[in-house]
Amino acid sequence: MPDTPSIQTVETEDEFIHVRFRDPDDFDTIRTPDWAANAAQDVSEGSEVRTGKRKDSDDWEVQSVLIKKSVGEDKAREEAEEIVEKIES
Repeated sequence: MPDTPSIQTVETEDEFIHVRFRDPDDFDTIRTPDWAANAAQDVSEGSEVRTGKRKDSDDWEVQSVLIKKSVGEDKAREEAEEIVEKIES
């Protein structure tokens, strides 16, 4: 099982705070699956998880987590880390 990745960047967008863990250019395909959003809802209501699949792998990894803007950047970082840990461990 891979180690939980570190946060690379945090950007505030229209409705979400986008917490990026891995570079989107590292992936061949990126999706926002329902199963990941369902897992994330337990941590942060309304959050979304983008997962990516690398070209030479069948494994999907969390690329980024989108947390509702209303929680604030510090809380978004904490919640995103908790979501990634929950999904990838």
